[in-house]
This record gives sequence, structure tokens and C-alpha cells, in this order.
Amino acid sequence: MVSYYTCVSVLLLVCLTIMLLVLPLILPPLPPPPPILMLLPVVIFILLMLIAFVPSSVNTVVVSYI
Repeated sequence: MVSYYTCVSVLLLVCLTIMLLVLPLILPPLPPPPPILMLLPVVIFILLMLIAFVPSSVNTVVVSYI
């Protein structure tokens, strides 16, 4: 079977996982973000929904398999 991950990539992922588990225990807690920044994910979600459901201006889509 073909290996999709090299030794270096596995080592990098393991180090990243250990850092994500250990650093929150070492670093002091951060203050909460300003309230306006809390709306940013909501705005991004609304924009993505508009992009997904607003019809495009392309009348015909030509697909050729050659």
C-alpha cells in the first residue's frame, strides 16, 4: 500500500498537536474580543450563503468533453 504521509509530515502534525494541547495550559488567558469582531463569522456566513444561492448571470453553460 502506498504511504500518503512522509515521516516529516507526520512529525510536523504530531508537533502541532502537542503544541495545541500544551500551549493553552501555559499561556495566560486572553481577554474576550471586541463585540464587533464577534459578528465577523456571521457576516462571512451570510456572504457565502448569498454567493451560493444568488443566480449567476451566465445564461448557458457549455461543457465539452474532448
